[in-house]
Amino acid sequence: MNEQPNKLSGTSMDITADNRARLKALFPACFTETRNEKGELVESIDFERIKAELGTFSDVFESRRERYGMDWPGKKDALRLIQTPSYATLKPCREESVNFDTTENLFIEGDNLEVLKLLQKSYYGKVKMIYIDPPYNTGKEFIYPDNYTESLETYLEYAGLIDGEGKKFSTNTANEGRFHTKWLNMMYPRLYLARNLLRDDGVIFISIGSEELSNLIAIMNDIFGEECNKNIIVIRRGIKSVQVQFESVDSFNRGHEYLLFYSKRSDFRFEKCFVPYDKNDEDQEDTLEGSWNNHWRGTNRPTMRYELFGIKPTTGQWRWGEERSRKAISNWETLCKILGESPKQSEIDTFVKQKENMENIKFDLLRLSNTGKPEHYIRPGEGKLASDIWIDIKPNGGSQLKKIMGEKLFDTPKSIDLISRLLEYFCNSDDLILDFFAGSATTAHAVLDLNKQDKGNRKFILVQLPEPCAEDSEAFKAGYKTIADIGKERIRRVIKKIKEEQKGKLDLDESVKQDLGFKVFKLDKSNFRQWQQLDPSTPPEKIQEELFKHINHIDPKASPEDLLYEILLKAGFTPTEKIETKTIAGKRVFYIADGALLLCLEEEVTKELINEVAELGPMQFICLDSAFHGNDQLKANAVQTFAARNMQKEKHNQTVFMTV
Repeated sequence: MNEQPNKLSGTSMDITADNRARLKALFPACFTETRNEKGELVESIDFERIKAELGTFSDVFESRRERYGMDWPGKKDALRLIQTPSYATLKPCREESVNFDTTENLFIEGDNLEVLKLLQKSYYGKVKMIYIDPPYNTGKEFIYPDNYTESLETYLEYAGLIDGEGKKFSTNTANEGRFHTKWLNMMYPRLYLARNLLRDDGVIFISIGSEELSNLIAIMNDIFGEECNKNIIVIRRGIKSVQVQFESVDSFNRGHEYLLFYSKRSDFRFEKCFVPYDKNDEDQEDTLEGSWNNHWRGTNRPTMRYELFGIKPTTGQWRWGEERSRKAISNWETLCKILGESPKQSEIDTFVKQKENMENIKFDLLRLSNTGKPEHYIRPGEGKLASDIWIDIKPNGGSQLKKIMGEKLFDTPKSIDLISRLLEYFCNSDDLILDFFAGSATTAHAVLDLNKQDKGNRKFILVQLPEPCAEDSEAFKAGYKTIADIGKERIRRVIKKIKEEQKGKLDLDESVKQDLGFKVFKLDKSNFRQWQQLDPSTPPEKIQEELFKHINHIDPKASPEDLLYEILLKAGFTPTEKIETKTIAGKRVFYIADGALLLCLEEEVTKELINEVAELGPMQFICLDSAFHGNDQLKANAVQTFAARNMQKEKHNQTVFMTV
């Protein structure tokens, strides 16, 4: 029996190992054991067997080396970067947060590549929607980590967290020969890691200009698959008048940009979506008819679940209150008595219009569809079926930001209306939304606003590099040192505004409490010293020096809270889990996720503590390795105690005992 506990990995999720495990689950017979040059048994993959099982084995193409797909100088390095684990951590920053202990919203300050790696264990397959507005690569420079092999060190020096010489985030300008290559190398690993975080029914939207549209489509097809490309949506943008000063121009001003829409799975489908009808659009005024829309929606309010047509939903809610819905059913029955059981849409529209004009009322209709689902009537002019042209959304992000911040801090922030539409179309009331190019935090603003409107509980994760504001910018003059500072302050002001609006209002639905807070975390080096692989030629005195450093491998500056949140991430728990503290056998223990994880950071563990924790039976118990003070017998007894307890329990109730 192994008498040593497992050691908690100090790195982010191993993407390569995870991919191999997934492949093995699909094709177990394609994994074999062979002996390497040293005679050791190692696992290998029989790729020819995989081809055969997929039905693609053919001698005809064996010698062909050409492949259709996106390629560029540096792609192999980008793939290696994905597979390189992160040794970083996220350090909590209470003083910059709002309602730190209760909120499930996150704002993470740091290089989004490292952050996405750190989120893999905790948020794998949990995000419903990703929206990003990455750099457009217009030639005006975008910031990226120049040294990909040392991205964490590069970031720490860039952010001023450690001293260094020369390692700064670099920029990309149009006069560089590798202009497009650098942009692709920056985007590819981030999009690859982002896909892992999406749920199976998840979606991603990416704002982009024409400069990199074709390249972005190519790498998205490479990562997600061409069959997951749902739409390329046209978005209106502000038109600058700078060309007025010239006698001639080489092209028209660009009045639009694009929103790429991809799904995690190719079979993803979504409900019909409607956009407001434009009364000034004369071409559609005469031909537009009324329509019908699904009466069920995903926002999850128990008070809005009642029986209609013998149907009572167990999740989600009906769109109207019960009284309004029942009146609308009665109205439909009245209409059918007059017009017949199967009236034409034009007859319905005329009847409703006349009824409302004569009686000055709103005449709602609710019926059972041909597929057996309740659906309500949409009047002509209330809305039309959404297409891939969204030029009805004004490019008003700048004025919206100025309204909440009091200053014009960004030239082209995205409109809250754009993000709100995406949330309404694709997210239920308790979904998780990620934006890892957060900018001025428009996504967080939209989430909080929509939650206020429909009593939802959507959560957000925002990631933003602490990119310095230019000293001649309005933002810097207003006192903001970095773009991340602007984003955090915007969220604080939105929360404050919502709280002020809610003062004195009676909330009849006490079952729903809006999350008006966010936790701030900052990317930093690990609190635990990581063993550095030494060259075989390393002198003995250098090896001895490194060994002595690891006698106490915990950063003495690290607080218990710093250690707590790093262990949470590395153990696969989210940093928003419910955390309590309890005293067990006289020791302070963190009681996490209702007891799924018990974590003891005391400097000494005892036999009594081990016995009581084993009786509680958490999924995981983690303590400091140094807390055993070299007592190998106590450590071995602890391992045996958990092993004996696990033998008496079902597999899903067993405890994993680990040290760090």
